[in-house]
Formats: sequence, structure tokens, C-alpha cells
Amino acid sequence: MKRKKKKKKLLREVIAKIRLKQDEDKEEIVVEALLDSGAIGLIMSKEFVRKHKFRRMKLEKPTYVRNVDRTLNYAGLIMDMVEVEI
Repeated sequence: MKRKKKKKKLLREVIAKIRLKQDEDKEEIVVEALLDSGAIGLIMSKEFVRKHKFRRMKLEKPTYVRNVDRTLNYAGLIMDMVEVEI
């Protein structure tokens, strides 16, 4: 009798809980983050930045965001940045 080989399930995403803190005087927040080994940057949504009242700084040169298929992301250019401790 032949044994069937079990198919390995491919892990499609990895979610991790991380702590974010902007200043010494602010409380840290714990959030779930998608880990993407192919990403070239760390991105937060505008809504997330507003909700947690992160201090934004204008970029000298706006940055285009491309999707996996190399098309431009519908959300548009990245105009600001925030500095946080992870």
C-alpha cells in the first residue's frame, strides 16, 4: 500500500503584533502588521496616521507606490512621513 504524501500548505501572509511609539511622552500602541519580505518600505495609511495622531513631516520629493504587478497604486503618491520606534 502506497502512502500519500501530504501537501505542504504555503504560508501566504505573516501577521505580527508590533509596538509603535513616536515620542517618549506618548503611549505606545500595539497593532497587527503584515510582514512582507519583498517590500521596499514601511507604509501606514493616512487614516491610521490620523487616528493615532502621529506627527507628519512633508517629504522633499513625493514617492510613487507600485503594486506587485508594477502598476501604480490607486492611493496615489506618498507625500508625508512619520518617525516611529518599533
